[in-house]
Amino acid sequence: MSQAGRAGEAGVAAVPALPASPAPHHPHVNPWIIAISVMFATFMEVLDTTVVNVSLPHIAGSLSASIDEATWVLTSYLVANAIILPMTGWLASVFGRKRLLMASVVGFTASSFLCGLAPNLGSLIVFRILQGATGGALQPLSQAVLLEAFPPHERGKAMGFWGQGIVVAPILGPVLGGWLTDNYSWRWVFYINIPVGIASIVMTKLFVFDPPYLRRETGRIDYWGLGMLAVGIGALQFVLDKGQEEDWFASNTITTLAIIAVVTLIALVYHELTTEHPVVDLRVFKERSYAVGVFLMTVLGFVLYGSLVLLPIMLQTLLGYPSLQAGIAMAPRGLGALLMMQVTGQLTGRMDARKLLTAGLLIGGMTLLWLAQLNLQAGYWDIFWPQIIQGAGMSLLFVPLTTVTMDPIPRERMGNATSLFNLMRNIGGSIGIATTGTMLSRHAQSTTALLGRNVTSYDPAAQTMLAQLKGAFMAAGADAMTATQRAYAAMFGMVQRQATMVSFVGIFQLLGVLFIALVPLVLLMKRPRRAPSPEAAGH
Repeated sequence: MSQAGRAGEAGVAAVPALPASPAPHHPHVNPWIIAISVMFATFMEVLDTTVVNVSLPHIAGSLSASIDEATWVLTSYLVANAIILPMTGWLASVFGRKRLLMASVVGFTASSFLCGLAPNLGSLIVFRILQGATGGALQPLSQAVLLEAFPPHERGKAMGFWGQGIVVAPILGPVLGGWLTDNYSWRWVFYINIPVGIASIVMTKLFVFDPPYLRRETGRIDYWGLGMLAVGIGALQFVLDKGQEEDWFASNTITTLAIIAVVTLIALVYHELTTEHPVVDLRVFKERSYAVGVFLMTVLGFVLYGSLVLLPIMLQTLLGYPSLQAGIAMAPRGLGALLMMQVTGQLTGRMDARKLLTAGLLIGGMTLLWLAQLNLQAGYWDIFWPQIIQGAGMSLLFVPLTTVTMDPIPRERMGNATSLFNLMRNIGGSIGIATTGTMLSRHAQSTTALLGRNVTSYDPAAQTMLAQLKGAFMAAGADAMTATQRAYAAMFGMVQRQATMVSFVGIFQLLGVLFIALVPLVLLMKRPRRAPSPEAAGH
């Protein structure tokens, strides 16, 4: 099939709907140019979910705020982003997809510039809310454009290219953020978006076009749905992001917001299923493959983001890695995904994607169980190999899962479907980060108490270690009483480190088993109807 035929099928530069309409300026746009156009903005937006993390201490110091206050820079972005994500399909139908995409990129780039100029913490939080709101539509819009720009038999390649940005950006974020902050200023974490945003604006303007089957809707606006969506998703995101910090339901704020989130979201589901013009069309979940795929993507987000947060904490707190070196040590996962993503895209068009998805779940689970074998003597290569293989496994998961999930969705409903798909990945990630952080903290405390029972004055091994530590401190110049106190403190620190390591190992084991347990669900997904050959794909 020619490029012109592909572009026509995708609706990227399609035949005009009305005879009097002028012909598009670019009727033969190569779909890979479209892919690059939308990926600039998507990569930039996903990168911003993690690039600021390592800069928080610098932001707090520069703006005369505490670290706890500075975390609102992260929370405000995530809440605004989560609210906009599910309504992207509706916004595209109201304003037009290209118009919404252009507005989102312009808004994201402008708000990034304002974040870099922010004179105080309050203004930075306001600009981050604007950045999250304008960036929320970029992921589902870019995914919908890519799925339509490529013919069915090449969608695996398209999702391989898209997946590179979605998987690699969160891993690259801390490394880039640390380097920019150390060598320049935290403000450059935001300024770096400006040239990328300008390139995306220009390319989107020139090469991306609305397909003819997308008609702008002028029907009644679902104000109740919009309101409940904003309140429910916003409250849920706040609870997940600040729950551990506020000790969860010991906090009245967290308890109140959790109740509001549950009640509002239940009411939202009922309302959206019964209203004539829903802001989020939940009827798409009637497609079995889509429903199962969204659930798998939610769990994938849970495991991916949960482990993504755990590993650098382990490297820094237990193995003594500086923050930048910890970020670099995380790079093999992104490298493995980068190397395998396009290969997986090619394989997805030639064989049953469900087999690749099964292989990805098994590889992901086994590598997490491999990480669960680590101990306090682990070296760089002990961390390198499971990560690079895990990155390859993630590519075997991400590309086939997206392809199989979106296969039964009609093109005119693609925007709504990708919005929900990306929303659930992000919510899964937020739940994963919150759950693993809470488990780590509480399990480490209980394990410290359990291990500490054996470190008593009646245990010969404990007595010997205490005597050795006391002698070492006295040899360094401390008096007997001070040396004894330091020896007890050192022994307690050793117990804490071992208990924390046991906690990390336990969580990695749990995540690995969770991945493998998902394999039977793949059997519930239908075999993709898309044929691997161009000829078959045309029918």
